[in-house]
Amino acid sequence: MRRREFIKLLGGATAAWPFSVRAQQVGMPVIGFMSARSPDDSKYLVAAFHQGLGEAGFQNGQNVMIEYRWARGDYRGLLPAFAVELVQRRVNVLVATGGEASDAAAKQATSTIPIVFVMGDPVRAGLVESLNRPAGMRQVPT
Repeated sequence: MRRREFIKLLGGATAAWPFSVRAQQVGMPVIGFMSARSPDDSKYLVAAFHQGLGEAGFQNGQNVMIEYRWARGDYRGLLPAFAVELVQRRVNVLVATGGEASDAAAKQATSTIPIVFVMGDPVRAGLVESLNRPAGMRQVPT
């Protein structure tokens, strides 16, 4: 994925957060970011993620907190545990990257927290019923 596309994804994802969720927060909003990859494999994506958030007016540590979880290829063990942990942490939005395993783990863990994911066809992957009614998942076009 090219950098500009990723930045557009994140800008759109930030705009897609329900305003009521942001308005109800007493403390700083928290983004749960989970990936099947390692931080070393994803440096450019994290940089683009921060840039996209910055363009939308969000700065990590100032008006939003980001909690990262890296599965480092452990799709079956760590990803589901990370998704549950971030849901229990009550993040405001869950970002699932690094492949369909991250997306599926996020969807399995919650039906109430908005999930942002990057993939080609979430209907074919079984993550959403249709693009018109994603039933809890929000897709940002790639």
